[in-house]
Amino acid sequence: MPDMAISIIIFEDNEQLRQSLVVLLKSSSEFSVIGDYGHCLDASNIVRRLKPDVVIMDIDLPEQNGIHGTRMIKEARPETLVIMYTMFEDDKKIFDSLCAGANGYILKITTPYKLFDAIKEVTEGGAPMSPTIAKRVLQSFQQRNIKQAYDLSVRENEILELLTEGYSIKLIASELKIAYETVRSHLKNIYPKLHVNCGKEAIAKVLKEKIL
Repeated sequence: MPDMAISIIIFEDNEQLRQSLVVLLKSSSEFSVIGDYGHCLDASNIVRRLKPDVVIMDIDLPEQNGIHGTRMIKEARPETLVIMYTMFEDDKKIFDSLCAGANGYILKITTPYKLFDAIKEVTEGGAPMSPTIAKRVLQSFQQRNIKQAYDLSVRENEILELLTEGYSIKLIASELKIAYETVRSHLKNIYPKLHVNCGKEAIAKVLKEKIL
């Protein structure tokens, strides 16, 4: 993504929290808040008109929940990245959010600055998640023994584990001390083995297999 402010829209019905996020985000030159709303009924039209880089989406919204709102956004403008910002940490909400197209999942109990890190992370290709969410995904990953089931190599398994923890391609490369392009190459091999097309679908599959 070019070196310019990341444009953001917030969907959050708690007005005090929403306005606090607006103020904090606007205090940084890295972010530009171009809209904030208390519901997501018109989410598809809003993102078509304003073309945000990132949407921060609550799940428990009035009249229409944020999971459905996320699905609308992804249908209207697939390139907009969506981070769920919620109190819910049960597997079904996580799985449904990822299936709807969410690119990250951050709990409200974390500090707002962790959310800001997640915004930057998601624009770099990561799938940011709060530590407890990443742990749930990782536990599901381990319990299903995906490496054995899908014939992943040791290195592919390492990369997929880091992906489920919310690491971007750049951070995976740094953690494993390998080249960025090497990670990309491994991911291109991993996705067909899992019968998915991208990182978020890989994480969703991990969760789905635990649920089923």
